Amino acid sequence: MLKVEEYAKIRLAHRDGASIREIARTFGHSRVKVRQVLSEAQPKPYTRKTPPPAPILGPFHAAIDAILAADEDAPPKQRHTAMQVFRRLRDEHDYKGGYDQVRRYVGKRQRGRRETFVPLSHDPGVRMEADFGHVHVDLPEGRRLVPVLICAWSYSNYAFALALPTERTEAILAGMAEAFAFFGCVPREVWWDNPKTVVKEIFKGRERRPNERYSALASHYRFEPLFCMPARGNEKSYAENRVRVLQRQWATPVPQAAHLGTLNAYLRERCVAEVGRTVGGYQETIGQRFCRDREAASALPSVPFDACVVQAGCVDKYQTVRFDRNRYSVPRTCAFQAVTVKGYVDRVVVVANGGVVVASHARSYGHDEQVLDPLHYLAALDRRPAALDHAPVLREWKLPEPFARLRQGLERAHGQSAGARQYVRVLQLLAEHPLPAVQEAVEAALQKGEIHHERIAARVVARVACGGGTAGQTQSMTSGCQSGAAADLGQYQVPRPDLSRFDQLLDQEGDHDDGQQ
Repeated sequence: MLKVEEYAKIRLAHRDGASIREIARTFGHSRVKVRQVLSEAQPKPYTRKTPPPAPILGPFHAAIDAILAADEDAPPKQRHTAMQVFRRLRDEHDYKGGYDQVRRYVGKRQRGRRETFVPLSHDPGVRMEADFGHVHVDLPEGRRLVPVLICAWSYSNYAFALALPTERTEAILAGMAEAFAFFGCVPREVWWDNPKTVVKEIFKGRERRPNERYSALASHYRFEPLFCMPARGNEKSYAENRVRVLQRQWATPVPQAAHLGTLNAYLRERCVAEVGRTVGGYQETIGQRFCRDREAASALPSVPFDACVVQAGCVDKYQTVRFDRNRYSVPRTCAFQAVTVKGYVDRVVVVANGGVVVASHARSYGHDEQVLDPLHYLAALDRRPAALDHAPVLREWKLPEPFARLRQGLERAHGQSAGARQYVRVLQLLAEHPLPAVQEAVEAALQKGEIHHERIAARVVARVACGGGTAGQTQSMTSGCQSGAAADLGQYQVPRPDLSRFDQLLDQEGDHDDGQQ
């Protein structure tokens, strides 16, 4: 079949006076074909004159349709590819044809089942989407995969990103509270996938039972917790797109950070820089559209949210309570009692009956670790002073250097056993008084050679009573307070009494008696 270009050459040659015989000889066509070209306006499409042979795949269409229909109930990653369909037809149905016929038929059937979507538009201040993205970051301890919480408004596409140490419920609570503070407002709806840290149970349709603490977050900030259908991440496309921006732009090349705080400062700068950008399909910038989001959204509550998970616990004989596969110490007065443990992203707080905070520790994300505070075990040293050298929590306690010299001095002056007990009395001062005040009293006692726990205790009490603790603060106090802080029990001078006054009293009493007689 000739093309349009060949038609043009033949017609141009005929226009220039060439005969049909010459044209046929020049272009290698018959004179009949040349006359046909000159008579037609354009090449006619090819039409098959004889019917095509029956396709070999025809009898197997029903088998292919059955395989594809069964795939609708199979997991997405365990469905048939065209090659797998071809293998099954060859092995199970004795198919003798080629793979290309199977591939074309499967592609035709799958195109008919592909899902289409309707363009959506969201009103200002209504909807915010949340999701986690994961990026590698070069930290001092090496390259690490860090989860990043992404929150994006569906109207303005304004986003917030926060790197967190984990994706647990307490991290989500803290991240969402931080996001609301960053935006300065709260949307009416917050959409998530169905993570187990947020959704406790999935029912039919869109019915969900959220985690109790996430429900408390939604109640505090007054937004409606909504969730996508399972395996339907396209329902929160704004958050998904922001995750791709995080991975392909903000974290490319791999960022370097000293810690997560530095990384979060960088992510916040990138979020703020997005205010002046215009999203494709819109005429206004993200910042201009977010102004409408903020006007239509709800205000922040006046009381901050306690972003933690709450768990009941019981203190054991080692003065520890279990939380998240680790144990945390509490004071001796809480031993064998029921307490409440509050787990935050960065710390663990133990609360006793009455809402009194009795212990606060840095959060450990290890397993089977003990996070102990030496101050919690000072009271137990009264009955077990030997634990001072045998308990790791006390033996590895890093105290200022004057405390080591104090113990040596006490043991030289009073003997090893008695000196150790006096040293325990000094350490027990740390349970009630700040370390700088006790350290200053220890240094003063070492300088004056008055090494005794009672003298050190008196110095600490005097300094704290004057509102101080450090030497600089003590020098700036009034002269009366300075003299009291510097005084020692052995330096008090009491004036001798004037006994002549008693003689005068006796004389007056004798005169009175004589008059009566």
